[in-house]
Amino acid sequence: MTDLRLGSMVMEDSGNGPELVMIHGLGGTSNSFQTVMGALGQYRVLRPDLPGAGRSASRPGYSGMEGMIAALKNALNAAGVENAHFVGHSMGTLICQHLAANIPAMVRSLTLFGPMLEPPDAARVVLIDRADKARSEGMADIADTISRNSISEVSHSKSPVISAIVRESILRQNPEDYASHCEALSEAQAANHSEIKCPTLLVVGEADPITPVEMTRKLSERIKNTREEILEGVGHWPLVEDSKNSEKLLCTHLNQVK
Repeated sequence: MTDLRLGSMVMEDSGNGPELVMIHGLGGTSNSFQTVMGALGQYRVLRPDLPGAGRSASRPGYSGMEGMIAALKNALNAAGVENAHFVGHSMGTLICQHLAANIPAMVRSLTLFGPMLEPPDAARVVLIDRADKARSEGMADIADTISRNSISEVSHSKSPVISAIVRESILRQNPEDYASHCEALSEAQAANHSEIKCPTLLVVGEADPITPVEMTRKLSERIKNTREEILEGVGHWPLVEDSKNSEKLLCTHLNQVK
């Protein structure tokens, strides 16, 4: 594995073969997909930290969701990526959808974990309040709340490590950059789903309170050539809460669209 430093963005680059790009969600990093990396040895896997997340610095002039998408597109072009499979989690699934709708030649397939149509009105208000809280109080209370409320009761009882991983991911975010991401997501709009033609897999936790099953079903109705899978006893972090089935579903989908 090597780190590509493309302007302000850091992108992990590993393996050889067809290219596969993995886009993390709000409060995530490239490490959000580590649980399934062992099964992806036949791909060139690129895992960026979005601007202002993980090891990537925020990028002046690239604000909002459009700015993140533009920065990601530029970084992938610099890495020589012309056509790839895309995998996303949460906010990253919305970025993947916009890429598939706006640059269909770049996106060979989509696998979306905790797939997001767009934030409902109530969630937009919560995101603005959370941005204010991050700036005024830091990340500790936000990390505690998300690690407590966004994973399922089954996951809590199964292993405290699951909650710890989610908490650590949130806790290590830069408060100002995290706040900017919250604001970007609060203003995000749905992609033009009629333009998405590639094979798409939607994977949602049965107990996901952030992107619930009902949202996944609405997405499935809007995107052609789509299959949906529901993971029992799983919340909003399927790659951590049920890595075995997440890996299996991802690999099966990739094999089917080769």
